Amino acid sequence: MAEMRLQKFLARAGVASRRHAEELIAAGRVTVNGARVTEMGVKVDPAADMVAVDGAPVALPEENATFLLHKPAGYVTTMSDPQGRPTVAALMADELLAHPGLFPVGRLDTDTTGLLLFTDDGQLGHGLLHPRRHVEKTYLALVEGVPDAGDVRRLREGVLLDDGLTLPAGVRVLEGADGRRAAQLIGEGAGASGYRQRHGGKRGRDALAARGSYVEVRLREGRNRQVRRMLEAVGHPVIALHREAFGPLVLGDLPRGASRPLAEEEVARLKELAS
Repeated sequence: MAEMRLQKFLARAGVASRRHAEELIAAGRVTVNGARVTEMGVKVDPAADMVAVDGAPVALPEENATFLLHKPAGYVTTMSDPQGRPTVAALMADELLAHPGLFPVGRLDTDTTGLLLFTDDGQLGHGLLHPRRHVEKTYLALVEGVPDAGDVRRLREGVLLDDGLTLPAGVRVLEGADGRRAAQLIGEGAGASGYRQRHGGKRGRDALAARGSYVEVRLREGRNRQVRRMLEAVGHPVIALHREAFGPLVLGDLPRGASRPLAEEEVARLKELAS
């Protein structure tokens, strides 16, 4: 294997993003063959050099692994939680035994369900999240009321939030078969379930059908709670939210709480988006 810069090696090993790896090097926490390194230009041979961070040896995985998880509601997108809440790491326990460097690519809110990527390829994961990449993500939202043509136009053109104007988004109100499919996918989300419980059994389902509608939102940016804030800004707060697609990847019929490894061609397409 050819030599590579130390920060790239650390990113590919899943230790940190390349920028964070540079911070680790500058802080004197990285050694190569026992010698502390603090400069950015150092190159290493992964096949011959011994790299360590804080004294712990670091090596490239024999082969990077990337998984797709169908996240249920009620799980926080962290590898551990000091408050003792369920984490997505628990859903990936078996995969983490084989690939301990796995980490979630981005995050979904605790109540949001749907597609969440895991990878041990730091360069891929952080490349997919880079603001310049504009990787499209597709969400299905159950909202209060029915957005009219003016609401949809505002969402498509960009909505002014407290952190600036959003990029134009793909938005459509789902009806017919599309609406029924969305209802099936997100009907058990925490928001929808809580709504039904508050309004009582079947009567709650009837109230939900009468007051709510389903909206598809396709984004090319990833601000905090962006879909929820956009829909609330046009007067249609989100009851439940589900991420159906990330770039070229779609959940399909993967059961909630289950995961699957990506095929080589799927990983290749993600790498094209991240490069």
